[in-house]
Amino acid sequence: MLNYAAALAYFPKLTYQRIEKLYRFFGRAEKIWQAEFDELLSAGFDSAIASEFISWRDTKSVEKITAELERLDVQTVALPSEDYPKLLKEITDPPRVIFFRGTLPAQERPAVAIVGTRKCTSYGKQVTEEFARGLAEQGMVIVSGLALGIDGVAHEAALAAGGYTVAVLGSAVDKRSIYPAAHQDLSERIIAHGGAVMSEYPPGFLPTQYSFPARNRIIAGLSRGTLITEAPTESGALITASCALDYNREVFAIPHPLTSLAGQGGNDLLKKGAQPVTNFQDILEALQIKHIEQIVTNNAVLPVSDTEATILKFLSREPRHIDELIKQSGLGSGPVMSTLTLLEMKGKIKNVGGMMYITK
Repeated sequence: MLNYAAALAYFPKLTYQRIEKLYRFFGRAEKIWQAEFDELLSAGFDSAIASEFISWRDTKSVEKITAELERLDVQTVALPSEDYPKLLKEITDPPRVIFFRGTLPAQERPAVAIVGTRKCTSYGKQVTEEFARGLAEQGMVIVSGLALGIDGVAHEAALAAGGYTVAVLGSAVDKRSIYPAAHQDLSERIIAHGGAVMSEYPPGFLPTQYSFPARNRIIAGLSRGTLITEAPTESGALITASCALDYNREVFAIPHPLTSLAGQGGNDLLKKGAQPVTNFQDILEALQIKHIEQIVTNNAVLPVSDTEATILKFLSREPRHIDELIKQSGLGSGPVMSTLTLLEMKGKIKNVGGMMYITK
């Protein structure tokens, strides 16, 4: 079947506003592709763009574009399709066609966006991992933007939990166009684990200063709620939060210390009415999700020896250095180091770097 909707997306001058004008006038992608010069003018195109479109179209073939998509293993779903994400259909400016690799989430599976700064702190990384892992374990789809920093941490945590995650790109989704290139392996692992990478841009499209803000509306549109785990005042993640508010979706933020510049954007959101959350259950309750695939279990860390009990007494979600644990516990360095190693192997605690430990 010839993919006219996807073929139209290849025309570089076809902005969202222009494509909407064409669809309102012609109704179907095939009619737009076959339109004559005068018809394009009647649809609202100026003469220069109409001439450029016709000249460009004469050098293209829908058959070749369709074959290229198949060769690159890139699938598409157009707005009228029943397979088009239902929540995304509801926003005011949904993309007419989505390009994706992998598997789109089931329509009935709820999704939460987790976004934040590229330059995350250890605190931002820690809370992002906790929230993404907890929500993914409950069956929530974790949606983010594949960017460095918080986005990548959210995707990785969802995968580590055996969950489902979707990456929305500001570039194309074919292997050569994945951005950032450092996350190409991550994108392939998302696909391999049943997730998807998606974009409104056709194969070969490289990101621009406009494509990232535009993709943020898709991240928000796919999700029942958006969580800002860490973001400064100028973060692009705040655009996603703004889109979520525009679409009447929930916005959550994790509180940060007043002295934290990296978390100032999230704190500002809280002042404006975003919901403060301190654990992933807060999000499930706010979205009125009681059960997806499994019941929330009691994750209390139970010691199996007096030494473990002593060390665990001084551990929490706040990172503690091993030297501090040795001093507070009154145990020698040998027993503390060996016990920490055993607890980490059991998955009860985590070394967050620099010999700093937290409970999981």
